[in-house]
Amino acid sequence: MKTLDDLRKMRDQVRKDLDMRSGAKRARVTVCMGTCGIAAGARETMQAFLRDLESAGLGDVAVTAAGCAGFCEKEPMVEVEIKDEKPVRYCHVDAAAVARIVQEHLVNGKVVEDLVFA
Repeated sequence: MKTLDDLRKMRDQVRKDLDMRSGAKRARVTVCMGTCGIAAGARETMQAFLRDLESAGLGDVAVTAAGCAGFCEKEPMVEVEIKDEKPVRYCHVDAAAVARIVQEHLVNGKVVEDLVFA
């Protein structure tokens, strides 16, 4: 960071990121970020959600983190909660799965059945 403008850009990005993680939203995506999840790629999964939701213009979806879900072999795991609907837990969520979940579930309202935790 070298200029006041750089600091302002950083501030704006942090505000945007914080807004995406909180507030009253239509839906919430929770990424399990226990050590097993992180080792399986949960950080990359979280970043993919933030990127893909922004690209899709979905500012009404909060993205949060949780601890270990207790199913280490299924990590990275993600839970999608849409207002007035039953939560859906997905497993083995990589960047390709994130793209499908965003488009199919969060945009079109259809659960991605082959990724659902069973």
